[in-house]
Amino acid sequence: MLYDPHGLIEAQLPLDRTPYEALVTAVLAWKDPHLETRDYEQIALQLTGHARAVAAGVQHHAAALPKNDGRGALAEVILREAARRLSAPPEGTARCAQNRARIVRALYTRLDRLTEALPADT
Repeated sequence: MLYDPHGLIEAQLPLDRTPYEALVTAVLAWKDPHLETRDYEQIALQLTGHARAVAAGVQHHAAALPKNDGRGALAEVILREAARRLSAPPEGTARCAQNRARIVRALYTRLDRLTEALPADT
């Protein structure tokens, strides 16, 4: 991982979603993968780093919304929960990797909802 205490790198790099969505799908499909502890740790670290990058995108889009837009408030709830869960150190278990995959999926869902156009009032 890169040392970037101010999040400048995350804010400037576009997310490469496709490989991470494939990783999330694969990890969440695991039944009994029998990987080595270090493999679980590496997967959890990859997902943790990507989750933080997606969270930065969610934060950026939520901050641009008007204060009365409920999507921003929900984004803040999702971001707080993601930060809480990501603050725990990754473990070398399938459960940990799957939990990190769920965080990435939830953050992408929120990001998509923040970036989709609202229907016009009729």
